[in-house]
Amino acid sequence: MTRGTALVRRPSDRLAEGLVTHIERSDVDVARARHQHEAYRVALAEAGWQVREVAPAEQCPDSVFVEDTVVVCDDLAVLTRPGAPERRPEVPGTEKAVREAGLEVVRIEAPGTLDGGDVLQIGDTVYVGRGGRTDEAGAAQLRAHLATRGRTVIPVPLRDVLHLKSAVTALPDGTLLALPELLDTTALRQPVRAVDEETGCHVVPLGDDLVLLAASAPRTAALVADLGFTPVVVDISEYEKLEGCVTTPA
Repeated sequence: MTRGTALVRRPSDRLAEGLVTHIERSDVDVARARHQHEAYRVALAEAGWQVREVAPAEQCPDSVFVEDTVVVCDDLAVLTRPGAPERRPEVPGTEKAVREAGLEVVRIEAPGTLDGGDVLQIGDTVYVGRGGRTDEAGAAQLRAHLATRGRTVIPVPLRDVLHLKSAVTALPDGTLLALPELLDTTALRQPVRAVDEETGCHVVPLGDDLVLLAASAPRTAALVADLGFTPVVVDISEYEKLEGCVTTPA
């Protein structure tokens, strides 16, 4: 059974030059990162997702984080305007992929900025992180685009964190897992379950009871299992050195 389509982009040879904002830079093993990315793709495929390749962007160190360049809602693809100018050349390759997939395409226009990592969709509610990469104008444009699909967009102020989904994500039943010190949890308008691992709030529902999460959060994996879900664990340690986390299939 195919659950949906996951957009992926193979890591650039320049991955180790990727941006870091809230952590200290450390050495990235690009060869190991490539193996980890392949295992991530396999995990998605085994969970029933169709994996669609976005053309590589060798000149863009952060291009593997393809989720930041597009927000997909039903049959609509909202091409983003990343908050880091260095990342904007990544968008045309993503645009080609979503057009080939037959999606309707709109975009965030200048001067607004929006990163896909700041967008958390839960049912008809869409939370948008307001931090260093997504601004008020970008969030307002996203609100207008997603209103055509019956979605309600709620802004969430962030603290010392790159993206909203680095601070909070949701289990299949809608339970929010969060690091409360990184965001204004009152803006979420629903209870959150605090986790005690830095990467423990990074989960992705894959369908049925399957939940994708990083190998660096074993206590959260145990919690997910105790709650009745099945953890799908992937090692993304090289990407965590660049503030990366498991991402949502498009």
